[in-house]
Amino acid sequence: MQSEPDKKTRRRLAPETRRAQILDDAARLIIQEGLSAVSMERLGREAGISKALVYNYFPSRDDLLAALLHREFEDLRHRGIEEALRVDNFTDLIRFTTRLYLAQIKERGALLQALFSDPSVVRLMHETNRQQQEQTTRYFVKQVRQEFGLPLPIAIAATDMLMSVTEKAGKLVSETDLSLEDAEEMCVTLLMAGLRGLSARFKPA
Repeated sequence: MQSEPDKKTRRRLAPETRRAQILDDAARLIIQEGLSAVSMERLGREAGISKALVYNYFPSRDDLLAALLHREFEDLRHRGIEEALRVDNFTDLIRFTTRLYLAQIKERGALLQALFSDPSVVRLMHETNRQQQEQTTRYFVKQVRQEFGLPLPIAIAATDMLMSVTEKAGKLVSETDLSLEDAEEMCVTLLMAGLRGLSARFKPA
């Protein structure tokens, strides 16, 4: 009598499908058990494949976690961030991009917080996506300068500082009872008031 096949018996999958499966398993483990639960050996067991095959897709655990973080950011962009960057009204731009970011944090906060808690992952992610991040920052700096007439050094510093406001709001939405709607309104109010104040102080006469 033949034994019943094991649930974890390895199945032949297309490379992209297998890669996505490994990332899905990693995300589930992080949400359920925390970042420490993720190891290449554990992921192999979860996917029903060998640890060596996991390494074929991801050279190290850090690379795997960085890929997972990258996928989360890609998902955010696919939700409409590129369309948001093309709006004409600056206030609407801030509101739309803030809403997209907070919604992502609300839905995936536990995963993102865990990934951001690992400095090596954040460093890898930054190095991998430096060009794209710089392009996004340059875009916002340009919009800030056009809207408020700030000198370049002030616009760069203000953009960097004000982005941290949205990041903090996302943390509060994820960890407290602060609603997404209230967080969005607070961010937009603080950012716009801050930029207007800076314009009054630093805009060339």
